[in-house]
Amino acid sequence: MAAIKTRPTDADVREFINDFANTEQKKKDSFELLELMEEVTGCPPVMWGPSIIGFGSYHYKSERSRQEGDWPLVGFSPRKAAISLYVYTGSPKHAHLLENLGKFKKGAACIYIKKLADIDRGALIKLMKTTIASLKSGDSDGKC
Repeated sequence: MAAIKTRPTDADVREFINDFANTEQKKKDSFELLELMEEVTGCPPVMWGPSIIGFGSYHYKSERSRQEGDWPLVGFSPRKAAISLYVYTGSPKHAHLLENLGKFKKGAACIYIKKLADIDRGALIKLMKTTIASLKSGDSDGKC
């Protein structure tokens, strides 16, 4: 089985944002997300692979395959088309948390926003806290 490529690295998070975020708005939003996610998780930001900024980690085991590995509790990436927020479990029991979030597009377990001002900060915090609690209640306790 192939090893998971997205792992924590020693790359500088702030340098990544300054080099990778393609607009001043994305840079500003990324630095705001750094503060917010660090405050909510109590964990410092860490680069996961070449383009994801993660906070904390948990160990997962796929129910559909034999794949398992570590992944951030929450995170984001200031991608070209949108900012990808890794703050949602994708579970139907958590879908109600998206109702008051604001303007976004949803992937399987990812949320895409054009800018941070498009979403409600309180709803985002509640979503992150619920996601973290859900992940920590599984087989893994989650950690920084």
